[in-house]
Amino acid sequence: MNSSSLYTLTLIFIALLAIHLIYYVLRRIQPNRDYSGIGVRFKTWWGMFIILSLATLFNPVVSLLSLMMLTFFALKEYFSMIRSRKADRRLYLWAYLSIPVQFYWIYTEWYGMFIIFIPVYVFLFLPLPRLINKGTVGFLRSVSSTQWGLMLMVFGLSHLAYFQFATPRYGGGLVLFLVLLTQLNDVVHYLASIYFGKRKVVPTANPYLTWEGFASAFLVTTVCSYLIYPYLTPLDPTFGFVSGMLISLSGFFGSLTVSVLKRDLLIGDDDKFEALKKSYMSRVDSLAYTSPVFFHVIRYFFDFM
Repeated sequence: MNSSSLYTLTLIFIALLAIHLIYYVLRRIQPNRDYSGIGVRFKTWWGMFIILSLATLFNPVVSLLSLMMLTFFALKEYFSMIRSRKADRRLYLWAYLSIPVQFYWIYTEWYGMFIIFIPVYVFLFLPLPRLINKGTVGFLRSVSSTQWGLMLMVFGLSHLAYFQFATPRYGGGLVLFLVLLTQLNDVVHYLASIYFGKRKVVPTANPYLTWEGFASAFLVTTVCSYLIYPYLTPLDPTFGFVSGMLISLSGFFGSLTVSVLKRDLLIGDDDKFEALKKSYMSRVDSLAYTSPVFFHVIRYFFDFM
């Protein structure tokens, strides 16, 4: 790993400590302000920092295994939202088994199979365990919701692991660049929505998604992308600027989609919906979108991928 990535990780660690201290101070001097969302985020930010360190400080195999665990826990939390029956358990088992297979394609650098395994082969064969001797009741909902989970939490997030195999020289820095901007976009959107957000995007699903928050996050993420791209990536100035816009837009759509998806799956179960606001999956929903978008745009326009 290059010195720029190590320097950036050190700065992130210091920034997390400083922000954590500010959070405790604000909670004491502004007790009427709702900072619960930030408090929940700190737990997952520290977890993400550990995973990010493993993905950039060590060799690609360590990165692969750490990110494979991330997809497993994200998919597990996703399945916990679904009202499943006994007939669905075999379906979930096959979904979990597809995770190591997907990451095996990454390890062997078989890009063609990596890109079609879940969208094509798993999509075609996943219904079979549900069809055999399990009846037709709830078939479409159970199979389609399982495939949605695999696409978001496994296929989308697995792109993070492919960076270091697609470009060993720049992969660690690109992952750090992507995750840093994605999380920055999320937190700016959240804070801007708390302080001056008025017009909610989907008030029934997520009250923290506002158009004012989106505009603020888009601006901050784009500017920060342009400032830090020379230290973490081999991108040119144009893509250093455009990358911030892509990450902000795709991160917004990721948060929006997963928020609506959770509300749809948990209609009538408000207690579980509130509990899952604090889940780990809620912190990686944006990455499920930003990872494949950033990966494929960079791969299309640059030879080093």
